[in-house]
Amino acid sequence: MEPLLPTPATGAAASDRNEQFVVLLQGAQRRLQAYLATLLGNRHDAEDALQRVSIILWRKFADFELGSDFLAWAITVARFEARNFQRVSGRSRLRFGDDLMELLAEERAPDLLLLDNRLDALDECLRELDPPSRSLLESAYQQDSTIADLAARLGKAPQTLYNRLNTLRRSLVACIEHRIGEPA
Repeated sequence: MEPLLPTPATGAAASDRNEQFVVLLQGAQRRLQAYLATLLGNRHDAEDALQRVSIILWRKFADFELGSDFLAWAITVARFEARNFQRVSGRSRLRFGDDLMELLAEERAPDLLLLDNRLDALDECLRELDPPSRSLLESAYQQDSTIADLAARLGKAPQTLYNRLNTLRRSLVACIEHRIGEPA
């Protein structure tokens, strides 16, 4: 039976190169996900496109020159895959023209270098929140339900939750800015 994905190479040297690919991809994955979410407009499409980008990167890794900028190379592949994803995917109501897609891609790429610092700071700031606030944020942002559904489940008015979430978001932004020393 043939493997699902061809390996870039075989043998001991190839094993080292394959390991390097995994390390480089893992290091870039969060930034690629965020980049694709910006271009595609939602997290789910970005996750689907990231899977395809990962496969393309894997297949073309033999052409990648070690020591050069993996993230820049991966972003280029992601940019083309995002455009392709929008063309072939009928799921998204949000469709960007090629010119706007290029503008977003160019504007977003430099921000990716700062993303890891911001995400690390966010993780620390979330850990500092009291458990009820953390739970509210998790319920609002990690589950596939609306604020109205959450409000009904908690027995609160939707506007009360919107107000509380807005306060928590402002608090998190201030915490992140304090930790990294720059406006978010």
